[in-house]
Parts: sequence; C-alpha cells; structure tokens
Amino acid sequence: MAAAPRWRERLFALYFLTHLPLTLLIDLQPLLPAGLRPPALTELLEWYAAAFRDPMMLQPPEWFKAFIYCEAFLQMPFFPVAAYAFLKGGCKWIRTPAIIYSTHVATTLFAILAHILFHDFSKSEHSGPQTQRERLILLSVYMPYLLIPLLILFTMLRNPHYNQAEKRKRK
Repeated sequence: MAAAPRWRERLFALYFLTHLPLTLLIDLQPLLPAGLRPPALTELLEWYAAAFRDPMMLQPPEWFKAFIYCEAFLQMPFFPVAAYAFLKGGCKWIRTPAIIYSTHVATTLFAILAHILFHDFSKSEHSGPQTQRERLILLSVYMPYLLIPLLILFTMLRNPHYNQAEKRKRK
C-alpha cells in the first residue's frame, strides 16, 4: 500500500496550523463590532488593507461577509482536526472531510479572485487595487488559499493511500 508523501502531509499540517491564528486574529475581525476588536489587531488589519490594497477586509461586501461566516463556523473547526491528521500522517479518515473542505474553499476563492481581477474598486470607500500590478499583488495574497486546498483535493482523490477502496473479506 502506497503511503501519502510525508512532505505533502507536513505542508498541509503547516497550512492548517498557520491558518487557525490568522483566521482568529485577522479574518474574523469584520464580523466583530468595532468596540470589541483589540486596537493592536485593528491596526494590523488596517496596515494589511493599506499595504495590499484590500478593501474587502475593512468593508466587506455582503457576499464576502458570508464567506467569512463560513470560515468561522465551517472551516475553522476543521483546522485543528486536519492539522492533527496531517501531523500524525497516514490518517485515511481525513479523506472525506478534506475533500469537502478543499472544494468549499476553492469555490469561495474563485469568486474572491474574480472580484479582485474584475471589480471596479474606484468607488470603494477604502483604497482598492487600481493597477494590474496591484491586483496581481493582492491576488498573490489569496492564491495560496486556493492552491493548497487544490493540492489537498488532488491528493485525496488521486493518491492511492487515500483513495483506495477497502477490500472486505468474505467469510
């Protein structure tokens, strides 16, 4: 039986281990009332939004806010489970949850990336990307959150360790 390549499992574990604090400290801020946000984290978010010209994090459109709720209530509980499975390695039970997670995230990221590429940010209250270069820089921030879930999906579907059907013995 072929084992899943450990480098991929380690990459996936690192992805989930780093995604958890980023989600808690940065991504979920738009869902909180301004008075509940710690000032240092608000400053960090404002710095990020200005440096990468990402107005969606300061004033998220409703569809983007829906994705943040999905991240909070669907994805975030999965992060420690996935980190454990991939750190331990060889956990076949992670296959179905990982497929669900990765397809969900890829679907949301396609919408976000399309918005970054095609939306007219000139009417945004906060400065958004205006040039192609600025759009590509912002795209590069979001791209790992598409590519790694696609690699997870590919691994779960194509790696013999994860997609091999269990053979049952006949009595």
